Amino acid sequence: MNEDFEVTLPKLGESIMNATIVQWFKKEGESVDKDEPLLEVSTDKVNSEIPSPVAGKLKKIHAQPEQELNVGELLAIITTEAGTAGAPKAKAEKPTESAPSEDKKDYYSPALLRIARENNISFEELAKIPGTGGGGRVTKKDLEAYISAKAEKPCPMAAPVPTGKDIEHIKMTGMRKAIAENMVRSFYQAPHASLICEVDVTDAMKAIKREKEAFLKKHGVKLTITTLVARAIARALREYPLLNASLQEDTIVVKRFVNLGIAVSVEQGVMVPVIKGCQNMHLHEIAKTIADFAQKARTNSLSPDDVQEGTITMTNFGISGIQIGIPIIRYPEVAIVGIGGITKRVVVLDDDNFGVRKIMNICLTFDHRIIDGMYGCEFLAALRNHLEKDLEINS
Repeated sequence: MNEDFEVTLPKLGESIMNATIVQWFKKEGESVDKDEPLLEVSTDKVNSEIPSPVAGKLKKIHAQPEQELNVGELLAIITTEAGTAGAPKAKAEKPTESAPSEDKKDYYSPALLRIARENNISFEELAKIPGTGGGGRVTKKDLEAYISAKAEKPCPMAAPVPTGKDIEHIKMTGMRKAIAENMVRSFYQAPHASLICEVDVTDAMKAIKREKEAFLKKHGVKLTITTLVARAIARALREYPLLNASLQEDTIVVKRFVNLGIAVSVEQGVMVPVIKGCQNMHLHEIAKTIADFAQKARTNSLSPDDVQEGTITMTNFGISGIQIGIPIIRYPEVAIVGIGGITKRVVVLDDDNFGVRKIMNICLTFDHRIIDGMYGCEFLAALRNHLEKDLEINS
């Protein structure tokens, strides 16, 4: 006996309450096995595949690509029947065309086709118009806007007016929209303040150069300045724990563990995998975790658990050569540390002689509701001290 099973958006993490549909791997009418990937969703943290909770036939899809849903809302209905688990996947009875052709006129509404004919718009040209309707379909409004842009001509003696061919419309991905919403929420909810200090990393870079081959041979991972900065942040937070907190209404929640987020640039935007328990890690453990996360980010294989429960974030824009940047706090954290590029400078030494030193700028952005300026200054001083003097590689 057949039975309809409702598939709802599962909870993808403790702090994730909604997600945006990216794509469906199955069409209505197709068979699906239990635990087979059914669709892909995107949050501000990571993309995830949602597996089918049962075996059966996909009866109805209730959520379309680019649609945002809350946890528990209906995604689809699957009809279950005896003997479908493990059965070969059936082909879709009526596959949806990704682009229209002349023998698929029902892809567009009659009114849309009439307007297209009246304006000599071919099917090939129609297929190239960006659509804002469900599933990316071209609406009447889209077509009218396209025709108006196409008909516009620059006036004599006037500057050329950009036409549709000169303007590219790029629809934001689900991840990009989620990142934007999170940044807006953080920026306008938390009053941001930033402090910048210079750190002399000459000795640190010498230690890396001196130990890198032995470190790689012993631990199978490279030793980098990012690894030393991560350890220094964890150590400085022991002295200044308010920066490792969050704000819940009128209560400051201070964490005694350091879950350090490392911002990683990917094609869709920025992901922030989290080094959990960073305060208890040895240097080689931090280095290996960073390397593993970088590899996962490049191959788009980060899991939701990899990007959860961060308490403070580090972003390294110095790898692109930028010396100073002012990052935005990641909600609900209260601080973020920005690392600039390393430059050689001629400086006055303690003995009043001149010397060439390697200097790096570090920026601390913090929530001014919780952190006072002097507290932020003292944290930066402690961070600088750890980077300049705590250079034991085997700790």
